[in-house]
Amino acid sequence: MLSAASKEIVKATVPVLEEHGTEITSTFYKMMFAGHPELLNIFNKTNQKKGAQQTALATTVLAAAKHIDDLSVLLPHVKQIGHKHRALQIMPEHYPIVGHYLLKAISEVLGDAATPEIIKAWGEAYGEIADVFISVEKEMYDAAAWPGWKPFTVVEKEKVAEDVYQFTVKPDSDLVLPKVVPGQYITVNTHPTRDNNQNDALRHYSISSIDTSKGLKFAVRLETSPNNPAGLVSEFLHNEVHVGDTIKLSAPAGDFALNEDLVKQNEIPLVLLASGVGVTPLLSMLEYQVNNNPERPIVWIQSSRTEAKEAFTKHVTELLARAKNVKRYIIHTNVSKRIDDNFLKENVPSHADVYICGSLHFMESMIKYLQVLEHKDDMIHYEPFGPKMSTVEVGLKKN
Repeated sequence: MLSAASKEIVKATVPVLEEHGTEITSTFYKMMFAGHPELLNIFNKTNQKKGAQQTALATTVLAAAKHIDDLSVLLPHVKQIGHKHRALQIMPEHYPIVGHYLLKAISEVLGDAATPEIIKAWGEAYGEIADVFISVEKEMYDAAAWPGWKPFTVVEKEKVAEDVYQFTVKPDSDLVLPKVVPGQYITVNTHPTRDNNQNDALRHYSISSIDTSKGLKFAVRLETSPNNPAGLVSEFLHNEVHVGDTIKLSAPAGDFALNEDLVKQNEIPLVLLASGVGVTPLLSMLEYQVNNNPERPIVWIQSSRTEAKEAFTKHVTELLARAKNVKRYIIHTNVSKRIDDNFLKENVPSHADVYICGSLHFMESMIKYLQVLEHKDDMIHYEPFGPKMSTVEVGLKKN
């Protein structure tokens, strides 16, 4: 139990964390990987290079410090992180390692300012925070469709855009595939050898269909950027994994899901707003909605750089043909104006339930536009590709 004195010390460190949080977490990761290089088999090196993981951890630590009197305030965010941890197979035994190096990083960055009292208080606080995560994640492990990593065989590989493949995989064992929640993702465990890579490389990919009669379906875009090689895992899956090959998956995870209370009604429209391969989880949501209530008003908005990069065109057309009340907007940004607040004002009903997925910049822009239009926050849902805590403030600057 965290003492009152330790709580006060932790809260008093908030200004320091606001100033040095990312420096502390960057130092933490360097120290931890030096001491435990085997953890590089779990953590995404790309997110490390981009700084997303460091920002996410800094945000989490700062949030915990601000809400140390009542950590239950953070439970929705803990659950979001917990889904990723469970999918990556982060276990209770990893938490003491993290705690050890986090305290070392605080001492390293703050120097003499990191008094023994501060380190002791943060050690106690970390124990409380870790217990919350471990408890939440235990429930997720217990509820998972299968434990650990299971081998699956690729039974189909379909090109659904210029730079996107949809993979269909079946378990190698007698494992019964679970009912898929639209919006969930699976996690692929690979070991590419490009660039002398020595570690496993894990990536989350959204499930593209709730129909598992032929296997689990997920989509992978070839990650590229100017003057840089293609993404390590996406290139491996695109170029080296073929029908008949085996890959390892952990069970479906994620909290990006349709509001079930609204699926059967027809007063509140469903808006699905996608950019690029962000269409993938929204495709499964569309399938679910049409299967369960094709009468509900649906607004489908899909943006891509070019027509060739517009993913799942045929699949989307077939699903929308089954719906009774549809508005469909396709934007190719090489020839059309990008989606802005005026577009959303004209085409997104103010009382709609909105689901957004795409690049971080796209989602931040769409959310900002909708908030300016006074769209209710609890009617805006999104799924970033990466550490979600790097994209939220959890009220930190509003307290």
